Amino acid sequence: MNLVTGATGHIGNVLVRELLAGGESVRALILPGEPCDSLDGLPIEMVIADILKPDTLERWMKGVHTVYHLAGIISIMPGDEELMHRVNVEGTRNVVQAAVKAKVKRMVHTASVHALRRREHGETTDENSSLSLKSDAGAYDRTKAEGAQVVLEEAGKGLDAVVVCPSGVIGPHDYRGSEMGALIKTFADSRVNLIVNGAYDFVDVRDVAKGMILAAEKGRRGEIYILSGRRVSLRRLSKMAGQAVSRRSLAVAIPMKPALFASRYLQHLYRWFKRTPKFTPYSLKTVVENSHFSRAKAEAELGYRARPLEETIGDYLSWREKHFQKYYRQKAARSRRRSWKPGDAKNPG
Repeated sequence: MNLVTGATGHIGNVLVRELLAGGESVRALILPGEPCDSLDGLPIEMVIADILKPDTLERWMKGVHTVYHLAGIISIMPGDEELMHRVNVEGTRNVVQAAVKAKVKRMVHTASVHALRRREHGETTDENSSLSLKSDAGAYDRTKAEGAQVVLEEAGKGLDAVVVCPSGVIGPHDYRGSEMGALIKTFADSRVNLIVNGAYDFVDVRDVAKGMILAAEKGRRGEIYILSGRRVSLRRLSKMAGQAVSRRSLAVAIPMKPALFASRYLQHLYRWFKRTPKFTPYSLKTVVENSHFSRAKAEAELGYRARPLEETIGDYLSWREKHFQKYYRQKAARSRRRSWKPGDAKNPG
């Protein structure tokens, strides 16, 4: 039995699909009241638990061979620091302790390349980089680093655990609508795209899921494995998205200083309207800093491979179109059912 925390998320639901494709049984840990549409129709066991409440974890660890821990908070907005620490650090500690108590055979913890110290331009980030425990880039970096440290410390005491660090994850089954997924969709739909002159490393969510399974099978205890893809400029990403839908577009670069100035104020406006901006000071800093990551260790030790980014973008846009067509058909059907009254000639549902 495999236990997956954060199973409804982007990487989580794709990991569940990959495990099922390999003939594995899956127990998905679901938060109370959490939407589960990303797991609809999958032959899995879904259980209610909260990683911030240790007593809800222990019973579901029984009979589990491998724990895939993905539950976490990803935020580039100010004001989420306390929540990120609780979930990414304390929640991880609760999962680790429950796994130790249940004598789980294997644990794969999902961190991020941002859990590793950001290197200067001209250098490549690899697994020899130190954890970014005191990073001034943001709370996300620090809390993911602290969470990874919790796992590695327990691995040093005997827990058979490994840590994987994906880069920018994109691809199909993005049910919750990630920021990067929304940006790629905008690039594909628009004739003119506003960008900054930056770049980042993007990886297919399916390759990350397969890399996690490989880490469970072949990874060495207490080791970190970077699961990266291909580094491209935002200008190139915009062009690739347009090509995927046979649309020609123009990318117009905004100077960094005005973009950074505007983002500092716009992020508060977006928070007021409960929306996520496409660019914040954190995200702008991320795409202009060094984003060269090495996946050589994962390739050599795990057999990890990353597919072409063009394939990922094309598959994501195709999936998104089909998913939202289905979503709006279902929404329309629900609306028709609500509008039907007893005595009508026919129930449209």
